[in-house]
Amino acid sequence: MDGLDEARDGGRSTLVSRNITVLGRRTSVRLEPEMWGALRDIAKRERCRIHDVCSLIQLRKNPNTSLTAAIRVFLMLYYRAATTEQGHVRAGHGDFNTMMTRAQATPDALHMRKRGRNGMNGGATHMSSIKPAQTPSFHSMQGL
Repeated sequence: MDGLDEARDGGRSTLVSRNITVLGRRTSVRLEPEMWGALRDIAKRERCRIHDVCSLIQLRKNPNTSLTAAIRVFLMLYYRAATTEQGHVRAGHGDFNTMMTRAQATPDALHMRKRGRNGMNGGATHMSSIKPAQTPSFHSMQGL
């Protein structure tokens, strides 16, 4: 099941609370099961424990950002840094029409009407005009 299937099904995610030790201090974190799975995978790949990954995130995050939010951003940055063009091709990425088909969405469902609810222009942005941001590295996580 891919992310689009999960979203279409209303998401099977419900938050799961787990106790972890961050910088020697026990704390509780609530994340979606998919996020816990990603943390587990990263810890295995990096040959450490989830506690170690979360401690590293705690050290690098902005003090005004919650640990939970910083973990989610870290997961996205970690996997984003690992993506390759070949991997995207193997996954069938690169064709929004294919993505819409997998999501069972129609073009009409995705585009806002010409007039918004308040009578103003809808302001829809065409997907092709969105430029991908430069992929940040873990070292740029300061300020998550």
